[in-house]
Amino acid sequence: MKNQIEQLKRTKNAVILAHYYAPAEVQEIADYVGDSFYLAKIAKQCDADIIVFCGVQFMGESAKILNPDKKVLMPDLTADCPMAHMVADGVIEEMHKQYADLAVVCYINSTAALKCKSDVCVTSSNAVKIVRSLPNQNIFFIPDRNLGSFVAEQVPEKNIILNDGCCPTHAKITAAQVLAEREKHPNAKVLTHPECIASVVEISDYIGSTADIIAYAKNSEATEFIICTEDGVDHKLITDNPDKRFYYPDPRPCCTDMKLNTLETVLSVLEKEDKEVIVDDRIRQGALVPLERMLELAK
Repeated sequence: MKNQIEQLKRTKNAVILAHYYAPAEVQEIADYVGDSFYLAKIAKQCDADIIVFCGVQFMGESAKILNPDKKVLMPDLTADCPMAHMVADGVIEEMHKQYADLAVVCYINSTAALKCKSDVCVTSSNAVKIVRSLPNQNIFFIPDRNLGSFVAEQVPEKNIILNDGCCPTHAKITAAQVLAEREKHPNAKVLTHPECIASVVEISDYIGSTADIIAYAKNSEATEFIICTEDGVDHKLITDNPDKRFYYPDPRPCCTDMKLNTLETVLSVLEKEDKEVIVDDRIRQGALVPLERMLELAK
């Protein structure tokens, strides 16, 4: 299958992008592997005719928004992110009525329709930097309350209003689970994604995006780590650090939607070109503004 995928990529001038949470065998055949921010930049820069995005719906949508003339395919169009939909109807409009200078800051983990109603998008890699740079005093952070709460602590000079949304995979990680792992591995550093709940963040040694966690583990003198994020990141951590040990809360955090990306589905979509991401042009143009502003402000 890997040989067939490589041949089809060359024949069709296709590029495969994979998120760190995709299965290891999919990361191995991808041309680029990274977090949401890195992959958004690559999607904007690449010159392939076809982009195969091994992630979830909002990632494929973002790639299409940034590349309207390219064919964007997903191995499984049902791979979704529950958090991407967690903003109640009318709440953004209501917030605008309450705060005259409001900026709606939208985590990239959101639908294209939500991006249309936002002033700027962010990822976990650049959220603090971008929120701090905005002239607005009042920030409505959507859809993730946990990342929003983390940003609020880092940028106390802003009034950050939180939305009631979360990543189910990260939100399931509890402080008790992390402390149980620390009991077994007392020398391990706890590295945590800011989508985790506050009680987990508080007992962590480092908080950062998926890419930041990978970089920290590689550069640290420590040799043992408890990783509080989706377990797909294990492939990159082990590849970069064969002499280090990585542990996860029990049960291991796993996004079932990300795992819908398989060698079989990648091969199938390259052969058939049948699972194309389509974004209405009006929505695409509206969502493009906050995405491009993110890329500019994060430079």
